[in-house]
Amino acid sequence: MNPNDLQPSAPWRLAARTRTMNPSAIREILKITERPGILNFAGGLPSPETFPVSAMREACAAVLAEGSPIARPALQYAASEGLAELRAWVAAQMARQGAQVSPDQVLVTTGSQQGLDLVAKVLIDEGAPLLVEAPTYLGALQAFAPMQPRVQDVAGDDNGVQPEALRTQLQGMPVPPRFMYLLPNFQNPTGRTMPEARREAVLAVCRAEGLPIVEDNPYGELWFDAPPPAPLLARWPEGVIYLGSFSKILAPGLRMGYVIAPPALYPKLLQAKQAADLHSPGFNQRVVAEVIRDGFLERHVPTIRALYKSQRDAMLDALARHMAGLDVTWTRPAGGMFVWLRLPPGLDAKALLPQAVEAGMAYVPGAPFYAHEPDPRTLRLSFVTPTAAQIEQGMALLGRVVRQAVSASKSP
Repeated sequence: MNPNDLQPSAPWRLAARTRTMNPSAIREILKITERPGILNFAGGLPSPETFPVSAMREACAAVLAEGSPIARPALQYAASEGLAELRAWVAAQMARQGAQVSPDQVLVTTGSQQGLDLVAKVLIDEGAPLLVEAPTYLGALQAFAPMQPRVQDVAGDDNGVQPEALRTQLQGMPVPPRFMYLLPNFQNPTGRTMPEARREAVLAVCRAEGLPIVEDNPYGELWFDAPPPAPLLARWPEGVIYLGSFSKILAPGLRMGYVIAPPALYPKLLQAKQAADLHSPGFNQRVVAEVIRDGFLERHVPTIRALYKSQRDAMLDALARHMAGLDVTWTRPAGGMFVWLRLPPGLDAKALLPQAVEAGMAYVPGAPFYAHEPDPRTLRLSFVTPTAAQIEQGMALLGRVVRQAVSASKSP
């Protein structure tokens, strides 16, 4: 397609790459959920009940206190790398998980979504192959798309990417992929976690084939009964770029994330960051640093885990009741925010969504989470924002819609 054919109106002409930019399916569905009375299980939004409003208020006051030596620096331009105190904190947290990281490897980003954008700009050329899980995070596919790569799915199961499928796929590729994008912990959208043995097996293939990994871990602290295995970064530091976020443990409105990169890659990511926005908001960085300085997260995050675990249990219990007798399966996440559900044969989650909305609830169809060959029977449910009562009501509505659809499909 000629870029000139893309012009919305003279004299503007859109770049050819804009044809790969599509609206987020989730954001479009969220517009539907704004209708009064719709129970929303679509958005991957942290529960507002977990936002530490008082701690944030106190931190803002401390940063801007009269005579504070950091008040004016907090409102000034700042280093592109990020606040030194924050970078040191990230490095210390990674050390607790077995990953020896220097603060000089930490780049503070405007949300971890910016980290994906920077990785795409630095590592992807037009036509370059890269690998993702099937399914994978929709936001990553959107971040990679403007660079016009050739994205390929890798087959997986309840434990994540299948090592032998990965090896076979790599050996059949004429050009090595630039990297493989993975979410090992409580994956969005499926909620699945890669166990220890699977991590080692996948890493063995990646090492042998020279395939770098982009490890995205926004949900890793949201475990319910036991923390997940050590990150991939701890096992192969020179071959892994790691992305983290404060959105799920503090507040997404702060837009605070970070990238940990091997020293050889860090300068280019930093240059891409400088070109994008100079630096992430210095005020926000100092507020976060003030909040977490005295171990606040060690007290706060367990309260999030407890709330989300109770809501996960409520959803699993409700699904067991309201899907009884139907050929429906779903994941049982050990953490995170999502349940992944598969409808009976012959049903299409996207086609069924208008009926669900009409009944009074909304979900995200699974198809947009696949780079290729989507499974139309899949859908994602978020359990962290609705109350237990709303979860019960919403799953009852969904069960009724599915039963009606199954019955209709069997009618002559």
